[in-house]
Amino acid sequence: MLALLTGYFGIWFGVMLVSALLFALRRGTVPALLAEPLPRVSILIAARNEEAAIGRCLSAIRALDYPAELVEVMLGDDASTDQTRARAEEIMQGYGGLFRCISIHEPLGAARGKANVLAHLARAATTDFFFITDADIAVPRTWLRGMLTYARPGIGTVTGLTIVRGPRLFDRLQGLDWLLSLSLVQVVSDLGKPVTAMGNNMLVTREAYEATGGYEALPFSVTEDFELFKATVQRGFGFGNVFRPEVLALSLPIATPLGLLHQRRRWLRGVEALPWGLKLGLLIYGNFYLGVLALAWVAGPGPALVVLGGKMLAQGALATIVFRRVGLRAPVELLPAFELYTVWLTVSLIGFRLLGGKFDWKGRTYS
Repeated sequence: MLALLTGYFGIWFGVMLVSALLFALRRGTVPALLAEPLPRVSILIAARNEEAAIGRCLSAIRALDYPAELVEVMLGDDASTDQTRARAEEIMQGYGGLFRCISIHEPLGAARGKANVLAHLARAATTDFFFITDADIAVPRTWLRGMLTYARPGIGTVTGLTIVRGPRLFDRLQGLDWLLSLSLVQVVSDLGKPVTAMGNNMLVTREAYEATGGYEALPFSVTEDFELFKATVQRGFGFGNVFRPEVLALSLPIATPLGLLHQRRRWLRGVEALPWGLKLGLLIYGNFYLGVLALAWVAGPGPALVVLGGKMLAQGALATIVFRRVGLRAPVELLPAFELYTVWLTVSLIGFRLLGGKFDWKGRTYS
């Protein structure tokens, strides 16, 4: 038993240290200047009852370092019952590019929810590049140029980087969680393995999108971004994951612990659809605390505490490197609290999953 645990922790720490080493050595290529003339692009935003957040999102889009006359911003109002549309039209008044707010009521094919909104918006878009983000996201000024740099021939999707930003401890723990998780995704993607894309910071070419038949032809999924990404890869398109400050978007935090559980339960639907090899890797990564408990039972609390302390040091090293990569200071002082946060989140999600609890997303309930 002790030998098995030693091997398990060896693999776990090996993954963390190799990830940190790869980030330390691979500084990332500086994006080249885009060739003139710049292409026209479409920004697609699905919004449902986002009156409070949509102003921040659209203000960031108005501030983009890209000729406004080459940008069409398309907002899909998904049956909102608040003032989302009125607020959006107020913010975009006088915008130099094209802004359209489309009310979404009818389903297209198999598409539902956000996927249905994006299916409508993609049909109405008139360019060859679809930039997809969410109403609770503020993209950086360099977003369009930064993402287009990686949209080389044969590439179907490009995924940017997103971090949660907020003043509370709960918000900051979410931010640390996001960037550490995305750094591991980046390592796997850099090895050429398709993992996922994020629909809050994503570029998909019209060619790749239409090759899949669009969201209306894809199986319904609450992780619609992963479903689209998977379909483009299956049709032979390449992908890019960009871990650079030029494409670093800021997400509003989830306000409550229950809301976070609902978000993560939705994400687990995407994890459950990953290939077995990747799921096995996530199982090894995610069962660290069970291993610590087993070690405490077999060898006593001393070795278990040493391993736990090593985990904090390894995560601190990785956090320092990946936060520096995107021009941010790593909140290493949060690491003790992050351990408690991770234990709570892991146990709660396991219970939520085993109990078969339904989850709510944007006012709709899914099982």
